[in-house]
This record gives sequence, C-alpha cells and structure tokens, in this order.
Amino acid sequence: MIGAVRFAAILGALLWFVVERALAAPVTPDPGGIVAALPATASPHWVWVNDFVFPHMTDGQAMLVDGDAGRFLGLLSTGFGFERVVLSKDGKVIFSPETYFSRGTRGTRTDVVTLYDAQHLSPLGEIGIPPKRSANMPMMSNSELTDDGAFLLIYNFTPAQSVTVIDTRHRRFAGEIETAGCALVYPTGPRSFFSICADGALLDVHLDDSGHADRRTRIPAMFDVSGDPVTEKGVRIGSTWLFVSYGGMLHGVNITAKGLEAGSHWPLVDEGERRQSWRPGGLQQLAVHAGLNRLYAIMHQGGPETHKDPGKEVWVYDLAEHRRVQRIALRNLAGSIQVTQDDKPLLFSAFIDSSTLDVYEAASGHYLRSVEHVGTTPTLLVTP
Repeated sequence: MIGAVRFAAILGALLWFVVERALAAPVTPDPGGIVAALPATASPHWVWVNDFVFPHMTDGQAMLVDGDAGRFLGLLSTGFGFERVVLSKDGKVIFSPETYFSRGTRGTRTDVVTLYDAQHLSPLGEIGIPPKRSANMPMMSNSELTDDGAFLLIYNFTPAQSVTVIDTRHRRFAGEIETAGCALVYPTGPRSFFSICADGALLDVHLDDSGHADRRTRIPAMFDVSGDPVTEKGVRIGSTWLFVSYGGMLHGVNITAKGLEAGSHWPLVDEGERRQSWRPGGLQQLAVHAGLNRLYAIMHQGGPETHKDPGKEVWVYDLAEHRRVQRIALRNLAGSIQVTQDDKPLLFSAFIDSSTLDVYEAASGHYLRSVEHVGTTPTLLVTP
C-alpha cells in the first residue's frame, strides 16, 4: 500500500514538472498576414459545387473544385436553405443569397446577399434583403444576373411570389417586383427577365435603370401544363431558353426585339425509345455548349412522374439539326450536370445522394476522374 502511495506521489511530481516546463516554454508566434489566393482569372475548368446540406440545412456550403487536377480550391459557408452562388460577369465578385436565424434553427430571420472576393474567397460585405428569399429545392433560376450584370434578381415565395432586385453597381437593395402566380427568373437582356406562370403563360418584365419594373406583359400560355408540362429547369443558349417536358419534348422560348416568342419544339426521344420509357430527369438535368451548339440531357428509364429521377446516361443533341449525336454512359448516377464553355469542354456530373463529382471530356464522353467527398448533398453545378 505504501509503495502505491509513493508511486502516485512521484508520478504526480513528474507530471507537475512537465506541465510547469511546458507553460514556461516560449510559444512561437503565428506569422499571420499569409492569405492564400486563387489566380486572378478563373480557369474555365473550375466548378462550384453547391450543397444544400439536407441533413443539417443551417450549414449550406459551396465548394470550388479544379476539374483538371481533381482537387479542392476553396469553400464558402453559406447559411440556411442555400441554393447556389452567382458569379459576377467580370469574375471578380461572388454573390451568395443567404438566410440566417438568430438561434440557429429558429429566432429572428435575416436574409442577405453576401459578396465574396473571388480571388481570396473572403467576404467583401453584405446587402440586406427582405426576409422572403425562396428556399425551395435548388434551382438555377432562383437567382440570376441580368445580361449586363447590373442587377441580381432573387425569387421570393411567402407564398406570395415576387422578385427582389439588387443593384450590383451600388451594392444596395433596389426594390421588389410582384409576380403573382409566376415563379423564378429567366434573364432576357440587360433590363429584362421572364417568370413562368402556373397556367403555362410567361410574365415578361422590363426594368428601368433604377431596377424598378416599368413594363410587365403577360404572354399567352406556351406550355401544356395538363397534358405534358415542362420542368422549370431551363437552360439558355444565345437568345433562346430551352425547356424540356416530362415526356421529353424540347420547347424553345425565343428572345426577340418584339418580345418573347415560342420557338421550335421537338422530341428528345423517338417512338421506340418512348416505348422503352426513356425520358429526361434530374435536379439539373440539362446543360448546353454554345460553341458546339450542343444540348446535354440526363436520361433514364421510368414512368411519367419520374422527371426528377437521376440517370446513368447523358444524351447529346445537335440543336441545329434537332437530332441526337451521342450517348454518354456515366460511371455513376447523375442528377446534376454542367458543361464548361471553352474549346476543350469538360462535363461534370453529381448526384444529391452521393458526395462524388465525376469529370468527363464533353466532346468524346471519355471518363477522366472522380473527386470524392465533395460536400454532403451536392446539388447545383456552376462554372465560370
């Protein structure tokens, strides 16, 4: 018993000696002032992977990945119900519509647009906006810039529908535009956008230089909402917005000097493929390459109500000839795709139920690499 007591006393003395010496030892100061920086010009092969983080939605995030090297470049913490980052036209600023609650998951709600320096990913400031930003299933058209980048448009749903307008030049809240019965924002020029209405009509909105609506025109229904409705997941190539229906019919909306006009419509699947139940699906199911004049669509086999399902193929179409030119077999299921806009484009694919980002050559469909552990529930893919 005495031996055990002596051992404990000796051990205690030794521990005290070690702690005392550690406390007395000088601490090497943090050099500080060292801030990592990205290149001033973004690579066309970078991609922002936006993460809604469904298991804990207060912690939205956006991750920047280099598609060539297959490595992470940076991360932004973006708050509750996060949709996506919006990149400025000059590539210098990142706009991020964000929501926060004073008690984390409850309390006073604050909505802001946070401005980040694109080179250092550090906050430049915040613009307060009405606490009504829609936090629906992530969609690219929840927030968009006008063609000249002067205004950021943000869709609201309370459930009253409207659009918040941010003046990006003066970095201030410019106003709110009511869009009753019509949702989301699809830019059509430096001072204009449209929203899709519940009956298939379009609300064509024109802004003045202060960001207020000076003209609103309701365009008669362009889509068959009862027979074969289109999804809201449109993509734009030049002066045409493209929307695909549940059954695989592609519809164009042309931007003209006279206003919005219905463009061509043609099927992505032939009769044989339709009998095999091939149809488009996914969260971000379409992508385009302007230089190649190509449309990329996630395809799967399923019934009429599977328009949100992922697929393991991407079908590629020539938009001038209205025909499929390629089928790309994917390594993994994809619910979101994006194509870079350079002359050697990459095709990115991701799925909300996986944390893997896959990279392909867009022209050949050749698989290049996978980047693992990209967030928790990756949704929208945004390229420079």
